[in-house]
Amino acid sequence: MVQPQLRSIGTHAGRSIVATFFRPEARIRASVLIAPAMGVSQGFYAPVAAWLASEGFLVATFDYLGMGLSRPAKLRGLRVSITDWATFDCEAMIHAIQHESGGRPLYWVGHSLGGQIPGLVPSRERIFKLVTIACGSGYWRDNPLALRRRVWWLWYVAAPIATRIFGYFPGKRLRKVGDLPRGVMEQWRRWCLNPHYAVGVEGAAIEAQYASLRTPITSFSFSDDEFMSLQNTESLHRCYAGAPRTMKRIAPMDVGAERIGHFGFFKTRFRESLWKAHLLPELV
Repeated sequence: MVQPQLRSIGTHAGRSIVATFFRPEARIRASVLIAPAMGVSQGFYAPVAAWLASEGFLVATFDYLGMGLSRPAKLRGLRVSITDWATFDCEAMIHAIQHESGGRPLYWVGHSLGGQIPGLVPSRERIFKLVTIACGSGYWRDNPLALRRRVWWLWYVAAPIATRIFGYFPGKRLRKVGDLPRGVMEQWRRWCLNPHYAVGVEGAAIEAQYASLRTPITSFSFSDDEFMSLQNTESLHRCYAGAPRTMKRIAPMDVGAERIGHFGFFKTRFRESLWKAHLLPELV
């Protein structure tokens, strides 16, 4: 039985985040860092993390600063951005898991936002392989039609007004995404309003940084993803222009399911059909 271990990981300027390590009982084959989606706490990934540990991988999950177990008592006044999450939180996790694994190969499994930000991580070249799950650019005009009708209101009305009033984005009250630090929401909004997403907002240096990544990438996207269209996925992965890329598009009927969607991949019902049949071969 894999016993998860909570750890506090120092990031920068006296700050820290909370991570969970899942250590295999036998010899470590490699390490897997699971980078979460926007507004999703690390506990959501515990089932797949424990399963991967049972397959011989040292696995770590974590919460970005301001989220889940890494959330302070008050979000108002917390100064943090998505760039900070990548530059400090993800960077610290790479060093921590590589230390724990004794330098064994590191696989990055990024869900949604978790697959959007590796190009911002200083030690990205330490990653042996990237596997992105339900990941795309987030540009709102490329979103699925049903979502596009709703996010216009989010980006042009709810997000700018609510963050100014509350000092953070009160997503739980609005039933949108979840509570987010102000700097995170403001930066994410800018990205989602730009046709080239993060690289379109952050400038030529960041665009070149993404394009220079040489780490192999396998992308899993789903035909019934309510948040990410195929166009979103293709747009984001074009940013990693210098990396070998394999795009895998899966429909629910391909794995004998009625629905997968944006979050379904991590449900235990897909242990055999997605985890074992699709994810595991990418990690060996």
